Amino acid sequence: MTATPDLGTPQLASPDLLRSVFRRHAAGVAVITAVGEGGPVGFTATSLTSVSAEPPMLSFGIGAGASSWPAVSSADHVGVHILGEHQRELAATFARSGADRFGAPTSWREGPEGVPVLDEVLAWLVCRVVARIPAGDHRIVLAEVVVGDPAGAGRPLLYHQGRFTALRD
Repeated sequence: MTATPDLGTPQLASPDLLRSVFRRHAAGVAVITAVGEGGPVGFTATSLTSVSAEPPMLSFGIGAGASSWPAVSSADHVGVHILGEHQRELAATFARSGADRFGAPTSWREGPEGVPVLDEVLAWLVCRVVARIPAGDHRIVLAEVVVGDPAGAGRPLLYHQGRFTALRD
């Protein structure tokens, strides 16, 4: 007979339970960019996932009520940027509602397919959107990699316990 682990006091499924559990899950930090009718848009994402190597595909989630959703919902291409630990302020800017995300001090340029590409990131990709899948109050965007650059210097930025942090050795 095996010992039963102490499970504490289980909670019924709720948005608060899900948030509490995922605060304990350290995640890499990315910024997703696109071009909308009003210009460039972007948001901080921790839901970035590699989906397939052949063809190279990834996915990310975005809230259906997010200010960037209208542009992402119709964009043919998106930019995906892996942030370094030196970019905590950039991550916070793209996470903050109502922020001027592409104004100073954000450094960026127009990249392939007209997608905004952020400077000094660890890596970036431009991807062709192939599907947008409803998932509760979010949408899962599935995108195929078109071009990118993995050569940025530094260590990754992480999100854990509600704050941006760095790896420890």
